[in-house]
Amino acid sequence: MFPSLVQGALGVASGALVGFSLGLIGGGGSILAVPLLIYVVGVADPHVAIGTSAIAVAASALANLLHHGRAGHVKWRCASVFAAAGVAGALLGSTVGKWVDGRKLLIAFAILMLVVAALMLRKRSSAGRPDVVLNRENLPKLLAVGIGAGSLSGFFGIGGGFLIVPGLMLATSMSILNAIGSSLVGVTAFGLTTAANYAVSGLVDWMLAGLFIAGGAIGGMIGTSAAQRLATKSGGLHVVFASLIVAVACYMLVRTLGIIT
Repeated sequence: MFPSLVQGALGVASGALVGFSLGLIGGGGSILAVPLLIYVVGVADPHVAIGTSAIAVAASALANLLHHGRAGHVKWRCASVFAAAGVAGALLGSTVGKWVDGRKLLIAFAILMLVVAALMLRKRSSAGRPDVVLNRENLPKLLAVGIGAGSLSGFFGIGGGFLIVPGLMLATSMSILNAIGSSLVGVTAFGLTTAANYAVSGLVDWMLAGLFIAGGAIGGMIGTSAAQRLATKSGGLHVVFASLIVAVACYMLVRTLGIIT
């Protein structure tokens, strides 16, 4: 399928916004990508939007991971354990998600976003530990939370950053900036797992995914720079993270429930 000129331009612009979000808060990629594909770009099938967003977000997350890695924000061992545990969950979750009605999937997705936003705001005053390392105490927590986050990520067809960031903080008490950088390992892995499962069923628009990725590369560089500045302000990233999630979740609910058209 070849998108129109207008649809292609909207795809690039939407991808830039998604890349900015991933660079800034390590998440929000598919939280933004799915509604953008449906309500802005005009993808009619929610499952195609989910499959297309998964590959685009995974690619954008990989580019942003390189930026954060160079800046020293990534706890590689913790992130790798979390991602490995989550891949199995993402495969199971994405298999189940393909069989759920698209409208119900979007409503459940939005409700989950609101819950996560509330949890992030409760922890906004916590600075976290920048010296976190993988050890016997946090290994079981990383495995358990990783499987749970991966399952939800696959089920909702999302990269999972908005689940992985609080998950990493819960399991290890690392700082939010480290959690943002480290989360991109999982976002990349979960997104590729989900995308592969949807691609097998023909639920990926590859041309549109390519345009999204191109825009995401530009937005990601800007977002990573902004994250470094916000990290110096107490609770700043927590508030930005939660506010973005709440805004998009509310919009998805009113659109999906038919409150506005």
